[in-house]
Amino acid sequence: MPGTMTACRETPPPLLATFEDALAKLPEDYVAGYFGDRSWGVTVTRSQDGKRTCRYGEELGGTDIVSFNLYRLAGPGSILKPCEMSSAKVIEFVPGFEPSREKAASPP
Repeated sequence: MPGTMTACRETPPPLLATFEDALAKLPEDYVAGYFGDRSWGVTVTRSQDGKRTCRYGEELGGTDIVSFNLYRLAGPGSILKPCEMSSAKVIEFVPGFEPSREKAASPP
């Protein structure tokens, strides 16, 4: 559901649509993959009513994380709430993350 995200008004609408499309394609639960040349483990959870998507990503073998909640509004648009990081970091990471093709084991 591409639309306006109130937490990042300076971000161009096509980039927001790309972000939301990429997020919608990610499988629920844990998936391993790559962002740039680094390995990441990402967990995606969606509320049953579809109004909230949570994502937590952790660089495997590193210290970087990407975490946020996306809330869909009753009208058009949504609210992006990054967890202690910039909206720009989240918006860059989601479309750039490439899930691995093989089934990954969940983290311990």
